[in-house]
Amino acid sequence: MIKHKVLAAAISAAIALSGTVVAGGNHGFNFKPIESSADAVNWDPAFPWVLPQGFQQRVVSDESDLNIYDGGRDDWHDMNTVNETGKMAGRFMYRTHEVRGAAEGGAVSVVDFQTGETKLLVQDTSFDALDGIRWTPWGTVLFAEETAGGRLFEIVLNDDLTSAAAVIDRPAVGRMAHEGIDLDAEGNVYIVDEYRGRTDGCNGVVPCGGSIYKFVPETYGDLSSGSLYALAVSGKDGVGQGAWVGPINAESARVAGSLAGARSYQRPEDLEVIGDTLYVAITEGPRDAQTDTGSGLLEFTSELYEGRVIAVDLDTLAVTNFVKPGVNVPVEIGRPGDDGFQTGFDSVDNLAEAPNGDLIMIEDNKPSDIWFASTEKTAFGASGKVELFASLSDPGAEGTGIYFSPQDAGVLYVNIQHSANPDGDGTWAIERK
Repeated sequence: MIKHKVLAAAISAAIALSGTVVAGGNHGFNFKPIESSADAVNWDPAFPWVLPQGFQQRVVSDESDLNIYDGGRDDWHDMNTVNETGKMAGRFMYRTHEVRGAAEGGAVSVVDFQTGETKLLVQDTSFDALDGIRWTPWGTVLFAEETAGGRLFEIVLNDDLTSAAAVIDRPAVGRMAHEGIDLDAEGNVYIVDEYRGRTDGCNGVVPCGGSIYKFVPETYGDLSSGSLYALAVSGKDGVGQGAWVGPINAESARVAGSLAGARSYQRPEDLEVIGDTLYVAITEGPRDAQTDTGSGLLEFTSELYEGRVIAVDLDTLAVTNFVKPGVNVPVEIGRPGDDGFQTGFDSVDNLAEAPNGDLIMIEDNKPSDIWFASTEKTAFGASGKVELFASLSDPGAEGTGIYFSPQDAGVLYVNIQHSANPDGDGTWAIERK
């Protein structure tokens, strides 16, 4: 297909230019922030992202290349990773598909950047709501389910890296509503329970769940056994001094973590290790206050703020607010087109590391905005600069899966899921013109 030939040429050009891109600018992209979130009235399905001047967008692979769920169903492209190590490093992209309740089951697909071929890597009728995905330093792929008691799997690849030799359930890493997955240099695995722990609780006990976890394997690169810990935080609103509590029962990680003293957050969705800091996206703000409805029932109040990113110093375990509306990023007011609309930070979802080590954030929101945050912190642990990079104009969609390949620093990859365009879900690349 012509599209595939153009894709391969564009990627080769981007790799050749990547050194220049990384060297310049405060975020590695050296962009002038856009002024406002996208307005859906200006939506063009061929160019759905509003970008800074000097940047362009293209489809990497969409449902015209591989339509896993036909009959008008969206493929829900979710999270991305590539083969970050090895002799063919950077050639293949692996993607989860967050479809729920499909008879065919959940799926992981793979894109060959060199040929443009897209195909299924694994699919099983028992898989459901597949979300987080990561390449491991020992050359396997981790992916997980965002369901209650969800599983985390490890794919052992064949030599071609586009087929699976084995898919292994790793229960020792923890059963929970998985989304984010990341690893540190010691091979420890960091995960979150994507759950409204402040309001939904466990068996009538509130707060419970919605915590942050660390799995320490007995042997580097072997996830079959080890110890699971949960993060406790002594301060108000989930910031202050942290401590890893446990080990806890991995089979009932949500309840076991809370019983051990873990901090409950309101939908932690993704995490990213950059240097000695663990960044965690907390998609919703707290709703801890309750009001009487007049019928004798208590209801939680609306969010105190629209989500945030916290930073956990992995050396000291100090926990701070890294990006928070009204502190170092504007509060969003209304929607584009409304009187008095104000672009702001709302429902942060996925995180990624920029080529220069800064943090990229995308919202689970309409419109879905992409922000860059400097990892140079203030004395209070907050980012010193947060800027709006891009915004999604597709009226039905959410952006997700932001990712920079270590071998392709000139291109930001991002997925569009549940697009208003029929069969419009897919993976996009944003790069300099």
